[in-house]
Amino acid sequence: MQSTDLGNKESGKIWHRKPSPAARDGVIVNIIHTTSDYLPKVLRFLNVAFDSSGDCLIAGDHQGNIYGFDLPGNRFNLVQRTAQACTALAFNLHRKSEFLVALADYSIKCFDTVTKELVSWMRGHESSVFSISVHASGRYAITTSSDTAQLWDLDTFQRKRKLNILQSVGIQKVFFLPLSNTILSCFKDNSIFAWECDTLFCKYQLPAPPESSSILYKVFAVTRDGRVLAAGGKSNHLHLWCLEAKQLFRIIQMPTKVRAIRHLEFLPDSFDAGSNQALGVLSQDGIMRFINIQTCKLLFEIGSLDEGISSSVISPHGRYIACVMENGSLNIYSVQALTQEINKPPPPLVKVIEDLPKRKPTSGDLKIKVTSGRVQRPAKSKDNKIQTRILKQDLTSHFENKENELSDGLNKKRLQILLKGYGEYPTKYRMFIWRSLLQLPENHTAFSSLIDKGVHMAFLNLQRQYPIKSRKLLRVLQRTLSALAHWSAIFSDTPYLPLLAFPFVKLFQNNQLICFEVVATLITNWCQHWFEYFPNPPINILSMIENVLAFHDKELLQHFIDNDVTSQLYAWPLLETVFSEVLTREEWLKLFDNVFSNHPSFLLMTAVAYNICSRAPLLNCNRKDDFEYFFHHRNNLDISVVIREVYRLMSTTPADIHPENVLSGFVALTKGQYPVFNQYPKFIVDYQTQERERIRNDELEYLRERQTIENMQAEVDQQRAEDEAWCQKQELLHKAEEARREMLLQEEEKMIQQRQRLAAVKRELKIQEMHLQDAARRRLLKLQQDQQEMELKRLDDEIERKVNMRDREIATTAKDLEIRHLELETQKRLYEKNLTRNQETVAKEMRQDIDAYRRKVDLEERSFHRLLEADQTQNQKAQKLIEENLAKAEQACLNTEWQIQALQKQRREDQQRNESYQEMAKLLRENRRKEMEVLNAMMWNEAQKWKEAEEKDFQLKSEKKASALSDASRKWFLEKELDDALEHAEHIHNKVSLSQREAQWDTVERDLLGRVRNLRQRLTAQARSRCQTPRLLAT
Repeated sequence: MQSTDLGNKESGKIWHRKPSPAARDGVIVNIIHTTSDYLPKVLRFLNVAFDSSGDCLIAGDHQGNIYGFDLPGNRFNLVQRTAQACTALAFNLHRKSEFLVALADYSIKCFDTVTKELVSWMRGHESSVFSISVHASGRYAITTSSDTAQLWDLDTFQRKRKLNILQSVGIQKVFFLPLSNTILSCFKDNSIFAWECDTLFCKYQLPAPPESSSILYKVFAVTRDGRVLAAGGKSNHLHLWCLEAKQLFRIIQMPTKVRAIRHLEFLPDSFDAGSNQALGVLSQDGIMRFINIQTCKLLFEIGSLDEGISSSVISPHGRYIACVMENGSLNIYSVQALTQEINKPPPPLVKVIEDLPKRKPTSGDLKIKVTSGRVQRPAKSKDNKIQTRILKQDLTSHFENKENELSDGLNKKRLQILLKGYGEYPTKYRMFIWRSLLQLPENHTAFSSLIDKGVHMAFLNLQRQYPIKSRKLLRVLQRTLSALAHWSAIFSDTPYLPLLAFPFVKLFQNNQLICFEVVATLITNWCQHWFEYFPNPPINILSMIENVLAFHDKELLQHFIDNDVTSQLYAWPLLETVFSEVLTREEWLKLFDNVFSNHPSFLLMTAVAYNICSRAPLLNCNRKDDFEYFFHHRNNLDISVVIREVYRLMSTTPADIHPENVLSGFVALTKGQYPVFNQYPKFIVDYQTQERERIRNDELEYLRERQTIENMQAEVDQQRAEDEAWCQKQELLHKAEEARREMLLQEEEKMIQQRQRLAAVKRELKIQEMHLQDAARRRLLKLQQDQQEMELKRLDDEIERKVNMRDREIATTAKDLEIRHLELETQKRLYEKNLTRNQETVAKEMRQDIDAYRRKVDLEERSFHRLLEADQTQNQKAQKLIEENLAKAEQACLNTEWQIQALQKQRREDQQRNESYQEMAKLLRENRRKEMEVLNAMMWNEAQKWKEAEEKDFQLKSEKKASALSDASRKWFLEKELDDALEHAEHIHNKVSLSQREAQWDTVERDLLGRVRNLRQRLTAQARSRCQTPRLLAT
């Protein structure tokens, strides 16, 4: 068993010598992945998956490294680094280079193994994805976690459907049935449903298993044809369900060592048409046992107690088993080696009894009497065991029997009967039958020695002559031709050998040993006497073909002669390409089924039959180019008709011209070493070889002399060139020195000019900067002035609105007084009529009038207070807006001045009610003087601006206090006047007479009217003074 450590390599060979797995364990290679750190550790493989061809697989470890393994190509590559552990893999998508990987973060990613790029990133699961099932078409995938299963479209990478279930009922597995459009869902409560993929319609549900053998299903497997479902769990029982009948048809009990089943998988077989019989059962002890579900027999097992298996995957064609071991390594098993003993063909029914006179019979020999006409049965031996042999009388000679008996238990006569009945061998068994018919020895050692000699020099430039797209096919063809050339020297000079070998190389490109031995067997048997006239075509063989054609179709031969067409044109192109140019793959395989099953002369008869069956189009050809085209291209010809014609020619051709008499019978290659092939004019080949070697030596000698002369001439030319170069360098150095000096002077002048320009530019920039700063300062001052003017205008509008409002209130008061006067007149008349009855009513009306008057005064006072509060609010807002640097300081000073002016105006308004116009003018002059002082202070020193602002803030507070005191005094005065008026009214009511009361009411009326007129005059004066105040401030 070979072992390969991936290490830190990103690519390399899987094995370094050809693996030869033993039937005991069947291991092809053991793959481990260790780090090359100071303390190396093993990176455990977690999952593995095969592609649809079964020859390539991918495996991911717990650090997220995903490797691809090409088993036929013996290469591994690091496909992707995901940086997190993978929980499931799938490699059988319809785009062959893409694969799906489920990661530990519950996401699924699609990568490309060729470009190593991320194709798509699918999210939607909320728990770990432990299964990915891909549809047979590779266009859909089902990802399964413990709580949900999701159906994805792999063309668009979009989620199509999602299976949601109750939390109490978990999902065990959801997967596609092979080669079907059905989805099978298995749950933890042992319920199994089948769904239609397109419509998700429930097709059926399997019934519950019997209670006597009821187990909780955990693992499942389905045969290739989708008819049988195997299910197992924590028990040694296996349940086999027939999905067509929807019933349990068999329960298999595993050995007592098996307590739980961890994995189930059917072993595909190419010969069972999908009804797989071998089932792999991985148990808790790490051993995978393969059983036959029909006979219930143990076939073979892999793994052991020391090296247990964690999980396994079988390739689709059933050739390999990839197992992730419990120690984290990856084992790849060969199914062929494991089933070597099982797949041995049964012993043939026909046994030949040969006479061996030299051998003395012993007592242990079984004596059999041979009689004619019936089968004789031997007598019983001592241990009462009966050995039965059927003896046939129809065996003529020892040579004939030896010829008809083939390896692997096949009989040539019976194969020929089968071939005549069906016309060809079954496709599945064709390669096996060919290997048996040709009796290939499979000399691995001898073939390896030929391959180890490397590529023959005659085929080094094979690609130029035969440009093949597939590099693998070209490499196999080159190796096969090189091995033939190393085997026999004539094949290195045979021009048509690539044409002869190419169809077999294409057919056996995955097994170069078989390819070489098939071509070698073809050359030694069906190409007899081809090389006797080398390097010319085999004239003797072509003459035999011409004689047979002359006997069976003289007209066609005469037509060839008339058009100067020889056998080198109508027979040799067919033979040197073994009909691969004129037949399709299926027709060629069908032909060589018959060629390998008959005498070597069958191939020559096929060339004759091909011409006879094509006589109609050939008789219509009159140009030589048409004949050449016909025998080098495919034609509309039924190969079955050609084969029947060959058999007719083989039986009807006279013995004197029959090639069978000239060509010897089939002789297989010898085992161990290949036979010596020297059926060619050795002197010609040797002479050509010697001439070629002599020409090569002369050419080499000529090339050596020519190289010596060229070297000498080169040295002379080099010395001359060096001398000339030295002289030129000296001249160039002088010129360069002068040029450098001139350049330095020019550069100095340029530097001076650039410095002058730079200084001028700096000056201009400085001037521009000063202009910009000045313009910015002017814009800022203008903006501040505009804002102040707008604010003053807004205040003027507000004052005008208040004046209008007060005018309307005064007018309303005047109207009320007129109405009151009328009421007083009415009351006077009423008092005259009935003074006693109306005394209380008059007193009540007087009180109401006094209350109304008091409310009017209060309304006026509240209006003034609201005006003051609004002004104070606007002042505070304006004060907060402008603060920062010198402009902020200036704005703060201006805002504070403006607030002081507004407060002083309010104070003047309040003082005008108690004082005269002279005091208000004095305050205006004082205000103007203070404003001039503030402006002069701002111009003298910037540093004192903030100090002045603080002083003015203090002054603002004092003004507010003064205003508050003025308001309180005015309020007290009004209240006192009202109280005096009420007391006076009561005194008049109690002590004067009616006439006196009338005079008093007249006096009160005149006083009220006078007060109203005084109030109107004061309000008008205040309004005028407020309108004049902005003009005074602006000056």
